[in-house]
Amino acid sequence: MRVHNEFGPGLLESVYMECMIYELINRGYKFKIQELVPLKYDNICLKSRMRLDILVEDNIILELKAVETIHPIHVAQLLTYMKLSKKPKGLLINFNTNRLKDSIRSLVNEYYAELP
Repeated sequence: MRVHNEFGPGLLESVYMECMIYELINRGYKFKIQELVPLKYDNICLKSRMRLDILVEDNIILELKAVETIHPIHVAQLLTYMKLSKKPKGLLINFNTNRLKDSIRSLVNEYYAELP
């Protein structure tokens, strides 16, 4: 919220990401930026990989956007990231809005409970 209150909508995703990283550092969270997650298909490791925007405390994926509207493909992207990386939670945050609280989607990995 602090990042959005400072700048509001209209900037590139990379600016919001830099500010989010600053806030996470100041609050003492452990996190990884642009975490690469390997992909397997039919028991082979693919050359392609997923790239998570921010992974907080090895538990929560933050997927940052600066788009006019969150579309179902954005939600599907985060759900897929959560499923394939075996992370229980994700936050989809769109900074390109007048009211940030209306543009945050909290998602839970329904497959997480089934994982070994």
